[in-house]
Order: sequence, then C-alpha cells, then structure tokens
Amino acid sequence: MKLSEKAEEILEALWIATEEEGENSAPFDLLKVTADDDELKELDRLAYIDVKGERVYLRKEGRHEAMMTVRRHRLAERLMMDILDLKGKKGNAKACEFEHLLHHGVDAKICTLLNHPTTCPHGKPIPPGKCCEEAKASGAVGVVAITELKAGEGGEIAYLAATDPRKMQKLMSMGVLPGSRLLLSRTFPSYIFRVGNSDFAVDEELAREIFVRKGEGKLV
Repeated sequence: MKLSEKAEEILEALWIATEEEGENSAPFDLLKVTADDDELKELDRLAYIDVKGERVYLRKEGRHEAMMTVRRHRLAERLMMDILDLKGKKGNAKACEFEHLLHHGVDAKICTLLNHPTTCPHGKPIPPGKCCEEAKASGAVGVVAITELKAGEGGEIAYLAATDPRKMQKLMSMGVLPGSRLLLSRTFPSYIFRVGNSDFAVDEELAREIFVRKGEGKLV
C-alpha cells in the first residue's frame, strides 16, 4: 500500500528524531501536523504510530517503512547532486519531490546507478537496501567513474556527468556516449581508453565525468 506524500514525510521526520537524534517521539510542531490531520489517521490505521497528547511515537511496525522513506529521500538527494548537478536549496527541493516516485524497485535502480552510496550529500547515512546487500555479497560495484578502474578494465558507458557544454561536446566527438563500450588502457599521466577502434586521452578531471557499468560489455 502506497502512503500519501505527507504521511511519508511524517515517517521520515519520526525516523530521524528517534533513530538519529535519540528522541523517543516527535512533537506536532516538528512534524507540522495537528491531531485532526488525515495523514496521522492514515498512519494510525496501519499501526505505524501512536499519538499521545501532542507527541507522535514510531511503533516497531512502522520502523521499516520509515527507514525506507529516509532511504528514498537521501538517494534522491544524491541523484540531484551527483547526476543532475542540482545543489543547495534547489537540489533539496527537487529531492523532496522526487523521493515520492522511488517505489516498486525504482529506488534499487537509482541506488545501483549511484553505486550504492552510503551517505547523502550532507554526510548522513543512507539506510542500505536489499540491492546493497546483494551487490556487497556478489562483489558487484555498479556504476563507477573510469578513475575507479584499473588498466585493462572496461565496461559499458552509463552516463556522462559533464555539465560544461564544451566538455560534453568533446566527449561526444570522441564517441563517448551512453551504451558504447570502453576499455581503459592507462591511468597515468593521462587516462587513455579505447572506444570503438580509436584510442583517446583525457585528464583526470574529465575522466571523473565518464561513468561506466564495470564489467558489462567489457572489451577484450
């Protein structure tokens, strides 16, 4: 059952207050609710919370959903900053909007795309999901910048993080495009890689903006 957006935000605030700030509950004013709010009644019907006076307590039945809500928000923050280059208040506002869309496995896909990050842009922990545990057990590293590769390793280009149009044009002129295969042959003094039948050299700054699915589509 999908919760309303406001109900998810209440759970998120409760998780942070109880699990990270050491409180046993949160007051109405912190949660920006009143006793008559439908979202409180929604969570109460699911036995996710208890309301006593003007404080809300997170029940054990609601802990997992609250944790996953925090996870989705912090993954959305990483996506906004790392991929879309949206930072500050604008990035946080967009993350708040986007987190409510990360359901039904979408959060796992975003997490894999980001290489299973452990912290949000503010340094707070991102609760791990099943995909993180599976990746750790299998040794899969997901999507990484080519600066994380060793000579002789390669993969399928996942995306380009360059925001400077000149840098993006340079990469595209090399044929460095999502879906293409890349093989790294040298990491010093420049990063030298092959795309198609051609070899190219870029500096570390530009190499950090090329992300590949390591091991997928590896050249031989």
